[in-house]
Amino acid sequence: MNLSVGQLVTLTIQDLAFGGEGVARVDDFVVFVPFVIVGETVEAEITEVKKNFARAKLARVLTASPDRVKPECAHFGACGGCQYQHLDYAAQLRVKHKQISDLFHRIGGIEKDVVAPVVPCPRPFGYRNRIMIRSQWNKPEQRLNIGFVRWDCGLVEDVFECKIAEPALNEEIKRVRANPPPKGGIKVVLRIPPEDWEVPPDSFFQNNFFLLPQLVDTAREFLKASGAKHFVDLYCGVGFFGIELADTVESFVGVEYDPQAIKAARKNAAKRNVTNGEFLAGMVEEVLPGLVRKLTPAATSVMIDPPRKGCRPEALELLRRVRPAQLIYVSCHPATMARDLNILCADGVFELARVQPLDMFPQTQHVECVADLRAGCEEAVAEPN
Repeated sequence: MNLSVGQLVTLTIQDLAFGGEGVARVDDFVVFVPFVIVGETVEAEITEVKKNFARAKLARVLTASPDRVKPECAHFGACGGCQYQHLDYAAQLRVKHKQISDLFHRIGGIEKDVVAPVVPCPRPFGYRNRIMIRSQWNKPEQRLNIGFVRWDCGLVEDVFECKIAEPALNEEIKRVRANPPPKGGIKVVLRIPPEDWEVPPDSFFQNNFFLLPQLVDTAREFLKASGAKHFVDLYCGVGFFGIELADTVESFVGVEYDPQAIKAARKNAAKRNVTNGEFLAGMVEEVLPGLVRKLTPAATSVMIDPPRKGCRPEALELLRRVRPAQLIYVSCHPATMARDLNILCADGVFELARVQPLDMFPQTQHVECVADLRAGCEEAVAEPN
């Protein structure tokens, strides 16, 4: 295909890829363009040409989708934080459901009807309780840019407010801008701590308080349905899931590498008079073998809530050998989740009962998923030595 950088092309958008880019074709040659909607006809400028595809930036919309809305944020289209503010919220949920279903089917051969409709966020704007502000010296304009990294390059877009951040954080943005750092290149984390939870500065906590109850309810529903008596919370952070679900089981154990998070987890449990669990500091791969020797796999549910990169192969293989009655996998990165589910379900060791997406990140490409896996029908493999 003889496309060239700078060339203007007219495109009909056929799909939205995971990540938010529209998919179009010029004589069967794929062109990706952001900030568009399926069915739209647009004019776009080619910015990059590769062997098998090209990228373009939106120049103008020729035929708009009925799902197109005016973005609420003046920085949308430059700031890299949001991908879908131009898309009606109900349409965002449909798009995310299709993307997750397609992704799971492509990577893991998972039937699409296993993926439930996406649970909407009751607050599509003003929901984030944590953001990271960056600063960068703008040499051409001889000033400091304070904001977020752009979607199209590594430069910082100067930002005055963030529409998806909680209002209190926008007040903090004003404070940072009024007292700028002397140099560019720094990162400032602005955070609203969760009420009545102890969370060390570098420890993880969900970024959306408004959909958090539904996330807990989903995990609780899955756990109750399994009938498990024991609960193991891997990558437990400050103990949130173990503590919230403690009344559903006889006992629970939380495992986390960060010792400061474990200290906080113990305090959080004590504050709530939760006494049927314990928290262990250490690598999952090192702690898990000893744990499974103490528990009856057939009566145990294991939650996996790993970093975005997913689980280490050693942990996945150990879970396959031990084969607890249930695995509850929580992830904000469907691609690595689908990869791990494919490994866990190979040879029928586990069977995927349901995937429940929750829109913890409205206006963006991201989505939280909770998967319910049950031990397969084959005879359980002996526990490791």
